[in-house]
Amino acid sequence: MDRVIEKKKWTSKKILTIAGIAGLALLIIGSYYFTSGARKLNVETERLTISDIRQGAFQEFTPVNGVVLPLTTIYLDAAEGGRVEERFVEDGAIVKKGQPILRLSNTDLELSLVNQETSVFNLLTQMQISRNAAQQNTITKLNQMADAENSFKEAERLYKLNKKLYEEKVIGSQEFRQSEIAYEFQVKRKKLQEEILKKDSASVRQELEQANQSYARTQNALDVMRRKVGDLIVRAPIDGQLTSLDAEIGQNKNKGERLGQVDATNGFKVRADIDEHYISRIYTGLMGQFSFAGKEYKLKIRKVFTQVTNGKFQVDMDFEGELPQGIRRGQTFQVRLSLSEEKQALLLPRGGFYQQTGGNWIFKVNEDGSKAYKVDIQLGGQNPDYYEVLQGLKAGDKVITSSYENYGNIQELVLKNK
Repeated sequence: MDRVIEKKKWTSKKILTIAGIAGLALLIIGSYYFTSGARKLNVETERLTISDIRQGAFQEFTPVNGVVLPLTTIYLDAAEGGRVEERFVEDGAIVKKGQPILRLSNTDLELSLVNQETSVFNLLTQMQISRNAAQQNTITKLNQMADAENSFKEAERLYKLNKKLYEEKVIGSQEFRQSEIAYEFQVKRKKLQEEILKKDSASVRQELEQANQSYARTQNALDVMRRKVGDLIVRAPIDGQLTSLDAEIGQNKNKGERLGQVDATNGFKVRADIDEHYISRIYTGLMGQFSFAGKEYKLKIRKVFTQVTNGKFQVDMDFEGELPQGIRRGQTFQVRLSLSEEKQALLLPRGGFYQQTGGNWIFKVNEDGSKAYKVDIQLGGQNPDYYEVLQGLKAGDKVITSSYENYGNIQELVLKNK
């Protein structure tokens, strides 16, 4: 006989379906919990740096390295190339303006000077010969003029006399006509001689002027050549200390080659390299200060070199007030270069947190020190020690300033003591 088979209420398929729905629900609930709620992380306080926010004096500045240099430096370059024949002083010596430092020799240059001097001597000789010839020619023409004037006066006297005698019928027309013709000839001769003498004077003056100009040009060329030969003796351009002298006996130096430098001993300046990030904020008149031998000294920027090399530009700074005793060329100081005036501000100590937050937020510790919450902040200026707090914190607050590298998206830190 047939038997009734009892139907199972909990099949495997049904159990798996219910388990899947439950797992999905748990996943949704967990996701909602972890995304909507604050994520927490337990952290040992010994691994943190907790700093106080305080009110205090704040000044924005940047530290730069400055090197001490002479106030004035004149470089010694070879005005003319040649062989080093003699050194009059050694490197590091104190020299006076115009004092010989070393002597070069240049045979070609010296031979050119001899040829130029010979050329000037020949020109002077030729000018003297020409001047003597011109003077002799002028004397001849003056004699001719004197003779013409004398003949003119005699012809004039005879003409006037014969004219009177002819009018009185003492002499005939033939004799009068001869004296008249002779007189007219002497008049023309005298005028011609005057014109010749006038042109001769102008010609002599022009030749003399041209000769003087030619002599002046040749003399100038000779003077230049003498200076070029004179430049073979290298002299100190100013009073100061000779440094970096690079010239040995027998060494050949090319024209324009650097031989050394003379540093003025009337003072010092400081040259500093500054990151190009600050180029828009650096200008003449900015102040800086540094410590030396236990004392503070002030500097003022007097010149800004805007050319950027390897991410840096340079400034020259003068000492303000007292000059440090015992400083030497080449010494290096760390200068605190002021970028703003000193003022009262909320101070946040610098720390590793800034690399992850960019200064936009920070973990603030609650009053009992058990937790730290993420809060938004706004920072202003900065210096190597502090940030200036503009918003989000107040004096007396405690914040975590160590690195946030391992915190990810954590919203709350639970602070634990060992």
